[in-house]
Amino acid sequence: MNETRRPRLTADRRTFLRGSGLGLLGAASLAACGNDDAGSSTSSSNGASDGFGEISIQLSWIKNIEFAGEYMADSRGYFSDAGFSKVNLLAGGSSGTAAEAMVLSRKAHVGLSSPTLTAPAIVNEDAPLKIIGSTFQKNPFCLVSVQEKTPVATLADLAGKRLGIQTGGNETIFDGFCRANGIDASSFTIVPVQYDPSVVETGEVDAFMAYLTNEPILLAGRGLTPVTLGFADNGLPVVSETFTVLSSLIESDRDMLKAFLAAEVRGWNDAVADPAASAALAVDTYGKDQGLDLEEQTAEAEAQNTLVVSEDTRTHGLFTMTGELIEENVRALSLMGTEITAEELFDLSLLEEVYQENPDLITG
Repeated sequence: MNETRRPRLTADRRTFLRGSGLGLLGAASLAACGNDDAGSSTSSSNGASDGFGEISIQLSWIKNIEFAGEYMADSRGYFSDAGFSKVNLLAGGSSGTAAEAMVLSRKAHVGLSSPTLTAPAIVNEDAPLKIIGSTFQKNPFCLVSVQEKTPVATLADLAGKRLGIQTGGNETIFDGFCRANGIDASSFTIVPVQYDPSVVETGEVDAFMAYLTNEPILLAGRGLTPVTLGFADNGLPVVSETFTVLSSLIESDRDMLKAFLAAEVRGWNDAVADPAASAALAVDTYGKDQGLDLEEQTAEAEAQNTLVVSEDTRTHGLFTMTGELIEENVRALSLMGTEITAEELFDLSLLEEVYQENPDLITG
């Protein structure tokens, strides 16, 4: 299920799930007949001495601040330094651009996605995919309300409230959130909504399913005091903005994927260190046609840094996932109806090798 396009100020959101019947393998087979551009790199098995050629990265949404690290890595030459002749950052957010389908069709080497998309593709459609790292250590989903009306700050506050939940994938995630916390769904009323948080502002609903890094900032910009109840800290610790690749590339193009990860780490290290510069790249260069607001994008960059950086990443490096976090994700996926093992979904061995070979990339 691809999210319906919304007005510019609220066009920063997509669901983790695009429906139970993704049809990825069928779509990928058709697409592969017409385009095999990202099928493999031009590297030899000995590394990047001959260069890797172009790399295509399917973004999970429009070109906004969400991809600050990719912008930094591209604009500062980190992909070039790693051996890539060109980087194609493919915007998402419209039909036909699901990261899994683009990777399976070999139109993209890497897709930015989420376990809640990649895992069902693997389990339900035998998609030969793996996740090799995670940008966000926490998913940004939350319920947002406003202090001036009816604040929903705790699980106990849900009782008797009207909750705005978008139909489709968000329903699945919210159901998992309820199961994780033993919440009786009959204790509140779900109101189907779109993606505009003004329904909270007008009082049509008491709380609204949103992203911590977007809608609360929009509401604050309207003079309101947002109150958030995050899913990641309340029983549903699924990561997001994960790097999804073909399983076969992990062996056939391992050096290329490691070079990609090293460039990404450098880019995201810079993005974390300088949110203002990241926002300027989003507004003035990569997302110039999106009509983005610099102040808002800067605030979102600062907010998303709290999802990118954790105590574990300070110790082990960006994109890494501890064994405990991986198992938490597997359990959370089970709550949302997808049974999968850690080995079937994740392969973080490339990232481990990157940091072993480049310990200076761990900036703390």
